[in-house]
Amino acid sequence: MNDQYKRKPLPKREREDSPSRTPSYVIGRNAVLELLKSGREIDKIYIKKGERTGSVTVIAAEAVRRGIPIAEVEVFKLDAMACGQPHQGVAASAALKDYASIDDMLRLAEERGEKPLLVMADGVEDPQNLGALIRAAECAGAHGVIIPKRRAVGLTEAVGRASAGAIEHMPVAKVVNLARTVEELKEKGLWIFAAEVGGQAYYDSDFRCPAVLILGSEGFGVSRLLKEKSDFVVSIPMYGQVNSLNVSAAAAVILCEAARQRRTG
Repeated sequence: MNDQYKRKPLPKREREDSPSRTPSYVIGRNAVLELLKSGREIDKIYIKKGERTGSVTVIAAEAVRRGIPIAEVEVFKLDAMACGQPHQGVAASAALKDYASIDDMLRLAEERGEKPLLVMADGVEDPQNLGALIRAAECAGAHGVIIPKRRAVGLTEAVGRASAGAIEHMPVAKVVNLARTVEELKEKGLWIFAAEVGGQAYYDSDFRCPAVLILGSEGFGVSRLLKEKSDFVVSIPMYGQVNSLNVSAAAAVILCEAARQRRTG
């Protein structure tokens, strides 16, 4: 490995990634109240816009107390979640399958005798995109995908379908703070590559190191803070009239190059 991949240790920080679970929908006021009582991980609570009566007030207050995101949505969205069940203006996305921790991902790489290759999805909100990104990561032999707790899609059923089964084989971690997670990964010896315009061509970049590839949201790309914390910025040259690829397509292109380098370099 090149001398450029020597890093001074950073100060210790408390980890913010925590095991959680893959969500399905729990429908109705009583069911959501019982879910809250159970202590299970809850990704988000959905309340019909303008609905703040009776037990909905109790649900909202408990969600705020526990730091669970609340989304006020139109009734048609709740109708779609409920699939014909009476939802009474309330639904929750709750946990059925364990998320991984970042340590799980690093352990997987060690077990395979490989340098870690992780993918960080910065604010990807479309479930089709996240599912396809997870599929690309799994096909390229990555060891895990990291997503934020807020302002992004979680592991919904739609994400699972879009992953074409890859979600069953790809560890996914949900973290509170992506920027702090980047610092922690640097401390563990990983190098950070942000996929953004204006960087070095991806095929001229060296991915043979322990690496994290950050891919940005559909509308805004990689956030300024994460880009600043990255060690390298890599780009896919565009030759047509459109200036960028879909986030999952970009992930597939760069990750396949990383996989090629790691197996032939």
